Amino acid sequence: MKTILAGIDFHAPAEQVAQQLIGTVVLVNGVGGRIVETEAYDREDPASHAYAGPTERNGAMFGAPAHAYVYRSYGIHWCLNFVCREHGHGAGVLIRALEPLVGIERMRERRGVLDPRSLCSGPGKLCQALGVTRALNGASLAGPPFALLAPDIPVQLVAGPRIGISKAMAVPWRFGLAGSGFVSKPFRAS
Repeated sequence: MKTILAGIDFHAPAEQVAQQLIGTVVLVNGVGGRIVETEAYDREDPASHAYAGPTERNGAMFGAPAHAYVYRSYGIHWCLNFVCREHGHGAGVLIRALEPLVGIERMRERRGVLDPRSLCSGPGKLCQALGVTRALNGASLAGPPFALLAPDIPVQLVAGPRIGISKAMAVPWRFGLAGSGFVSKPFRAS
């Protein structure tokens, strides 16, 4: 049975889900915004946490689609991924940046910054602003604390190489909302 939320088929390959997520609104406990930047990861990819197989740390990535995979980056920042493909495959989409829409004051309190462009413009900032921690690892995206809403704006995509990846396949698996000022790093003009 396919898992479809906000019009997204989470059984699809990671690069397709990453594109479909652009423009989707994600809320965590009523705080969140429009997804403006994602990166796709698959177990065949040396940069993926799934590449070496399941471990205690990455187990959620091998779980059911439409669930959260939350991990610490460099032991400092939480990162939020949405699991895709079939159970046991090991694929996901890193949510890199949001355009803040709901609960902006709460995000400002959590982040200690005022500029809305600085609230969620990177995976660690986004998790801090939304209050995402390891406690949400493995949580279903189909219900609280998560809510996913279909895009309410026209979506035009841009693509490019993933950020900070040196051992990866040379694929343009970073996707963004064209013209967004809320991405973590500008996309190069093609």
